[in-house]
Amino acid sequence: MKSLRYPWIKLKKGQGFFIPCLDPEVIKVVGLIASVRYRVFDAKAKFGIKNVLLGVQFYRKPPA
Repeated sequence: MKSLRYPWIKLKKGQGFFIPCLDPEVIKVVGLIASVRYRVFDAKAKFGIKNVLLGVQFYRKPPA
């Protein structure tokens, strides 16, 4: 599997990014593990389709 760079360090609360993929379950798990490395403990992920591409939307919870 190709190494992916997840931009967790650049995200502020309420922001997110989309990773298109064919196996979203694996990308979701790997992405959430990567968030812990950057000490982003409010990371969330959900499966979706964006611009006709299957993938995973990662985001940080907005401030309360």
